[in-house]
Amino acid sequence: MEYLGALAQARDAFSRTEPSQGEYIRHGIVSVTVALDVHTGQVVMEELKRNDSAHFIRFLARLQRCIPTGLTIHLILDNGSSHTSKATRAWLKRHPRIVPHYTPKHASWLNQVEIFFSLLARAVLRHGDFSSRTDLLEKVSDFAIVHNETACPFRWNYDGRPRQAGDEPAAAKEECHAR
Repeated sequence: MEYLGALAQARDAFSRTEPSQGEYIRHGIVSVTVALDVHTGQVVMEELKRNDSAHFIRFLARLQRCIPTGLTIHLILDNGSSHTSKATRAWLKRHPRIVPHYTPKHASWLNQVEIFFSLLARAVLRHGDFSSRTDLLEKVSDFAIVHNETACPFRWNYDGRPRQAGDEPAAAKEECHAR
C-alpha cells in the first residue's frame, strides 16, 4: 500500500502547476534577426513576429534603406527556411545589391554573427530570469545597444593548422600578475 502512496505522490508532483525550487516558468520565446557589420562589429537587430520569409524580407528591405546606396551588401546566411524560400530568393533576385552567401549545413560557425549570438547567450540568456516575453526582448535589445557602443570587429586568426603548445603570442607568455 505504501508503494501505491509513493506513486500517487510522484504523479501529483509531475502534475503540479506551481514550479518548485529550481524550476522556471516559460513565458514564451523571442525570435530576432541580426545583421553584423564586419568592419565595425556593430549589429542591427530586429524582432521577428514570425520566423518566416515575409518578416525576413522586411528586415532585408530595412538593411537596404539603412546602408549607403553605393555599397554592396554581402549577407552570410544559414540554410533556414526563411533565408532560402522562393519568396526570399525572388526578392533577392530583384535586389542585386544584396548578395547572399550560404554557409554549408552544420557550419554556422563560419558566420561571424554567431559570435554575437554567443556573447548574447553568455551575458543575458544563460542565467537570465525574465518575468515576461517583453522583459526578455527588452534585455536582448539593451544588450545589442550596449554592444554597439563598444563594438569592434571580430578578429579571426585561424591559419588552417591545429594549435600547438607554444603558439601563443609573445604577450600572452609574459607574466600578467601585478608586481
